[in-house]
Amino acid sequence: MIPGPTPVPEKVLQALSKHPIGHRSKEFQELVESTTKNLQWLHQTQNDVLTITGSGTAAMEAGIINTLSKGDKVICGENGKFGERWVKVAKTFGLDVIKIDSEWGTPLNPEEFKKILEEDKQKAIKAVILTHSETSTGVINDLETISSYIREHNTALSIVDCVTSLGACNVPVDEWQLDVVASGSQKGYMIPPGLSFIAMSQKAWEATEKSDLPKFYLNLKSYKKSLVSNSNPYTPAVNLVFALDEALNMMREEGLKNIFSRHNKHKLAMSNAVKALNLKLFADEKCLSPSITAIKTEGMDAEEFRKTIRNKFDILLAGGQDHLKGRIFRVGHLGYVNDRDIITVISAISNSLLDLGKITVQEAGEALVVASKFLETK
Repeated sequence: MIPGPTPVPEKVLQALSKHPIGHRSKEFQELVESTTKNLQWLHQTQNDVLTITGSGTAAMEAGIINTLSKGDKVICGENGKFGERWVKVAKTFGLDVIKIDSEWGTPLNPEEFKKILEEDKQKAIKAVILTHSETSTGVINDLETISSYIREHNTALSIVDCVTSLGACNVPVDEWQLDVVASGSQKGYMIPPGLSFIAMSQKAWEATEKSDLPKFYLNLKSYKKSLVSNSNPYTPAVNLVFALDEALNMMREEGLKNIFSRHNKHKLAMSNAVKALNLKLFADEKCLSPSITAIKTEGMDAEEFRKTIRNKFDILLAGGQDHLKGRIFRVGHLGYVNDRDIITVISAISNSLLDLGKITVQEAGEALVVASKFLETK
């Protein structure tokens, strides 16, 4: 029950175990054609969605180095570990970073983006880089509003980390006119780590013609050229593509609306059960991510609590990162997670709190009643 790698369905594991085939074969080209169409469906886009053998960070770096040039002015949103990472990546490649930040556990303020973009009369800002679902804190940022302000600027690109939001909540790439959208296989896609995905708008492709940042393996023009013939410029992770094909077929069968609804009810069940257990949510309740719930552990060490749950129930929870280590634990509920999993992890947390004398038997029972009410919703 961590935010990645997430549980992998049996059917996907079986697909993963197939004997590899040649990545230049007709059979593999048919597989690439199928997965590409389903990736476009998941991203709700008619534009290119490229598959890279690498992590979500590879996709985000690719988005930055293929569309920008050294010295370009960019806005970076930072309200957690991954927003912090994109600031570091941008600075590594010599970009001029304007940072918009907020305290970890609170969302980025869209109006701050609007103000800076409106004041940029010379159109010097070339991109806005931000994280949609901040995995480190359990916060989801208001991408829809921020992207509308980026569109009004008319020059800046949106470069978005959707690693724990794609496949968990609505990210209509074309409707919101997002330019570069990155995600990773080990999250909502329900397959092991190793693949990343990057959706590119026509505006983003136009920006690649001016980009002067160094790139070779992550040169997206090579991937676009190969995709015309349903191929890949380099040796891909063939068996992960087998798994991807099966996972996307499962997602298509469930349907986008049902996928988003399932993640939302798990978020509500988890967050409300936490409150019933006299624990506090780390993230602002108005901006809870559908993928992960971060929980404060005032009066006890979060790392020791995680260890107890792992030893006693064989359930792995995520810890806090950087200054939050020992202060919070995080429950992942994205991808191949069902109602039983939510009830099980709430029961484990309740039982452990009961053993520590932190709650009563009645409170433990009430948490399950509260969660069940949300799980019963369609």
